Amino acid sequence: MISFMNDYSEGAHPHILELMLKSNLEQNTGYGEDAHSDRAKLYIKKELQREDVDIHFIPGGTQTNLLVISSFLRPHQCVIAADTGHVNVHETGAIEATGHKVVTVPHKDGKLTPAGIVVVLESHSGEHMVQPKMVYLSDTTELGSIYTKAELTAIRELCNKMNLLLFLDGARLGSALTCSSNDLTLKDIAELVDVFYIGGTKNGALLGEALVICKEELKEDFRFMIKQRGAMMAKGFVIGLQFEALFENGLYYELGAHANSMAERLANVWRDQGFSFYAPVCSNQLFVILPNDMIDRMAKEFGFLVLDKVDEKHSVIRLVTSWATTQGNIDQLIEYVEGL
Repeated sequence: MISFMNDYSEGAHPHILELMLKSNLEQNTGYGEDAHSDRAKLYIKKELQREDVDIHFIPGGTQTNLLVISSFLRPHQCVIAADTGHVNVHETGAIEATGHKVVTVPHKDGKLTPAGIVVVLESHSGEHMVQPKMVYLSDTTELGSIYTKAELTAIRELCNKMNLLLFLDGARLGSALTCSSNDLTLKDIAELVDVFYIGGTKNGALLGEALVICKEELKEDFRFMIKQRGAMMAKGFVIGLQFEALFENGLYYELGAHANSMAERLANVWRDQGFSFYAPVCSNQLFVILPNDMIDRMAKEFGFLVLDKVDEKHSVIRLVTSWATTQGNIDQLIEYVEGL
């Protein structure tokens, strides 16, 4: 069975494995203070065109979200997110478990808007309610959409006006930055948000996310927070060398672009066969509306996620392509769809 279930089913890109094997018997300094991590940080700073950021390598996305929100909010403060946001839907209450409420508003194609943020601000006033202090975005969103530079700038301006922190979850940032409708760069993101991360787990790495802290006031003692939350790996170089490989010669972008191109091929065949999409096609996640009987037949041949019902006879499925999706994988699904 060929799986389109997610973009982290495979191990790691060969270039990463080659570097890991080459450095396997090195004796590296622990806890992310090794030469590989240092080189990876230099490469990332070059992409950001910034020297005044702190970069930390964290094992996974949920752990990174938990760390950021729990470290930068005071006990009475909350984070604002779209109702589809990962911190609200897919993290088993990890944020609430740290004592911080996730306040949600309806999404617009998976995205949070300034108007939605204002609704939360206006409905939370005084000391009898949690105090909104942080805005959480993800790029790409849970529906595969992306933020434009204008959209992100508008949210930044509102955050400045209302003294809110802006945090961007970049678990699928590789896909976002390389899709055809994107007009943001890593440099732009570093200028517009206070903290964000560059996802490795879903873009060719075995594991790991690169957390970038841009706002000076947030940097102090963050390594203490990492250690306390169990996110400081003794073998931190394992993540560092992966980001070294991803950013030394543009591999990070290459892998994101490949996943997007595979998704676009799939999107075209669904369009050609007359099917519609639950969310606009943009990145490496496709949300196709199909008859339930067709979904049942497809599930015997391919792996994918079944989401919401549209009506009694139709549901939405999610198909995800990755850095490792081959032309052969796509050809088999296209042949299957065309033969339905």
